[in-house]
Amino acid sequence: MRRGRLVAVAFLLLLGAQARAQRAAPPDVDPRVSALVASISEARLEQLDRALAGFGTRNTMSETTSPTRGIGAARQWIFDQLRQSSPKLQVSFDTHQIPKGGRITRDVELRNIVAILQGRTPRRIYVSGHYDTVNIGGQGQIGANTGAGVPAERDDNADAPGANDDASGTVLVMELARVFAESGIDFDATLVFTAVAGEEQGLIGARAHARRMKAASVPVQAVFNNDIVGGAVGGDGIVDGATIRLYSEGPEDSPSRALAIFTQRTAARYVPSHRIRLMSRRDRFGRGGDHTAWNLEGFAAVGFRESRENYSKQHNANDTIDGVSFPYLGQNARVNAAAMAVLALAPPPPAVANDRGQPTIDRQPSGYDAHLRWTASPGADGYRIFWREAWAPDWEHELYVGNVTEYVLPHSNIDDRVFGVAAVDAEGHESTISAYVPPPPTY
Repeated sequence: MRRGRLVAVAFLLLLGAQARAQRAAPPDVDPRVSALVASISEARLEQLDRALAGFGTRNTMSETTSPTRGIGAARQWIFDQLRQSSPKLQVSFDTHQIPKGGRITRDVELRNIVAILQGRTPRRIYVSGHYDTVNIGGQGQIGANTGAGVPAERDDNADAPGANDDASGTVLVMELARVFAESGIDFDATLVFTAVAGEEQGLIGARAHARRMKAASVPVQAVFNNDIVGGAVGGDGIVDGATIRLYSEGPEDSPSRALAIFTQRTAARYVPSHRIRLMSRRDRFGRGGDHTAWNLEGFAAVGFRESRENYSKQHNANDTIDGVSFPYLGQNARVNAAAMAVLALAPPPPAVANDRGQPTIDRQPSGYDAHLRWTASPGADGYRIFWREAWAPDWEHELYVGNVTEYVLPHSNIDDRVFGVAAVDAEGHESTISAYVPPPPTY
């Protein structure tokens, strides 16, 4: 009887603490981030895209000696534009020697362009687009001809303007590099803006860079990849300038899925007129993008794709500037910017597993409660816990619990629900959610 009264008193105290924590929750929107998002220029996106498409082709194996055409001229132009954007950006070529094999028809020097905005800590947040293009002829079907009797996939210098695939993603990266460097915000995380090559030959440039970062133990927290993000009119005539697809690697509650949910949640606060459609698959059916190259090396990465693709304007000479809507591209840049800025300002996500990989959650004190424990995150001023039914794909409930490292939800069965926790700083910047997920069985 006495034990029952003590438990009841404990629950009453807990409810009081919950109410106080809710009142103490920090604001959801940072005016500095709102100003950064608003500073994205659609006019500059168009100016950059027109210039990039003007190099004729950016095929990874196209010529490198011309000052006006081919991948050599294009990559030098991207490099120079990034350096001119701000002296705060550390711009360099990330160079790899790629031997002949597969869709690489000869030995080639591949150059990614990397611009780094140094933060207070070494943890990195990437945004990427691929600047290379390809022309496989006709309506993008392999085996079609260029008109000169040479199959386009064998003509490395065939016209491939790639205004949407993927100049749209590349100029998005370039514009974000400018606005982040000019924002005056002191970010905790280091921001990295990358334009990569070799995507059309099998994600080669992104995979080489991801492997290099993994070998050097660089703490890459998140990668936002943008590939074909400028078209608002599909090949079937359907217009959609108000949504963007976001693909993420499974399974449920993987780091990539957590990043996708975080991005949707953050974008809804800062760009409410633009909706992110979460796609619970690696990429479009039978297709791929550079975020998968990062996933394969164990990093959390997601891929943005326009909602309505026009397949007749892909991988051929028809991918021209008329297929890009710059108001739409501007909105897609803004949702990237919002997610990156908040993630770079927020504390890192809390650890919710012990050194053996077991989640730090149990049924105490009554045997029927959810007792959550986590490791404090540097810079955190409080924490927000989340939960949902085990069948639900997204979080259904949340509660700000203040600056504690454990919490009890009474009469909440951990067998029936999934739980998570995010770190929040004093300004309301929130990390991705760390979910309490048991490791796979070993038997």
